[in-house]
Amino acid sequence: MTFGRTLRRAIPCLCPLALLAACTEEQPSDAGAGGGTGTSESTGSTSTATGTSAGTGGAGESDGSGGSGGSGGVPSRDPEEVPVLENVVFYDGYAETVDEPIPDGVIRHNNSLVATRLTDELLAKVQTTLKVRVVVGALCDNYDRLGSVNLALVPKGAQTYVPGEVDRIEVARFVTPFMDMNKQPTTVPYEWEASNLVPILKDPDLLADHDIWFELGIFGVPYAANDEVPGCAGRNDTQLGSLMLYTDSTKEAQDFSVLLPLAISEDFNNYATGASDKVGTTRKTVRFELPADTQNAQLVLITSNHGANEGGEEYIRREHYVYVDGELALQYKPGRTSCEPFRKYNTQGNGIYGRSPRSDAQWQSFSNWCPGDAIDTRIVPWGAASAGMHEFVIDVPDATFVGGEGNFPFSLYVQAQ
Repeated sequence: MTFGRTLRRAIPCLCPLALLAACTEEQPSDAGAGGGTGTSESTGSTSTATGTSAGTGGAGESDGSGGSGGSGGVPSRDPEEVPVLENVVFYDGYAETVDEPIPDGVIRHNNSLVATRLTDELLAKVQTTLKVRVVVGALCDNYDRLGSVNLALVPKGAQTYVPGEVDRIEVARFVTPFMDMNKQPTTVPYEWEASNLVPILKDPDLLADHDIWFELGIFGVPYAANDEVPGCAGRNDTQLGSLMLYTDSTKEAQDFSVLLPLAISEDFNNYATGASDKVGTTRKTVRFELPADTQNAQLVLITSNHGANEGGEEYIRREHYVYVDGELALQYKPGRTSCEPFRKYNTQGNGIYGRSPRSDAQWQSFSNWCPGDAIDTRIVPWGAASAGMHEFVIDVPDATFVGGEGNFPFSLYVQAQ
């Protein structure tokens, strides 16, 4: 697999992390600070959008786009669910990193980000399709927060690494519900179709030089729960997190041999220097180089809208436009039809759900994502492309970022055949 850092327009990332505020140097932000709203993203017009919580009844799955090949005449194997991280405790995202016990084989980068290396045994279990599953458990954070799953490509044999110094891609993003740990249900499940990761996890050239680490990030703050949730006084543990892979051989493996990590949770807004092409616009350009002609390529994009202040971007659905080499490749407006499927997970009273169900029209009037839902991973087909420099642009022309608040954390990578 051809892989590496790419040539691109210099858009400095304040801290290239997988999770809003996953480093101690950065000032983290809540997914719904001040009582944020919710709905995850709807399927784009020319892309495949993946990501679902159990509350959706499994809707939103995709077989992905991009090539064939792999399973051939190989006999089908039994499906497997492979545990990667089990019941890892996350802590106050603003505080100094704790020195608390952590499962064997897991490293804690900080209170909001943990990682584990995929062993040869785990990699051997991966078949031709893949789903990523996360379960978040309630501890002493009763607000909606942002979380993510990432892959880190780490030099072979390293026992640890600095996230900002290795190539990483974000593969899934989610928003936790408002949860009271004393009320049922105390866990919320999420799932994403992620078969496009199989060529990465199975590539012998990549694996010869790199170990693959899965990261799980969940930002949390215990301060409100310390006062509001019985049993949380004086505690700084915020959530439990587990990560599983589901794999089977029901479809042929996708065929990609080039991976270009381009951005991971970069700031995207119109008021901070470097967060867009220029201050005052919500337009972000990324230039990159394909190492060779390709018969088939795709872009993998994750965005989510945040800003819980009055009139904030969290509350207003905006049209998003994606261009590749000047051609419109995708137009989408984030937001589910309804957040009602996730009401049962929001066991802490909050101003988003209120006491009674909302109509679809009410949800669509203000919500960009649902507390307790997955954010879609958008697969944007590109097709054949020539070697050399190319340009990706994402533009949200109507975004206003009232009061200089809010952000659209932006992640992007390219796969090519």
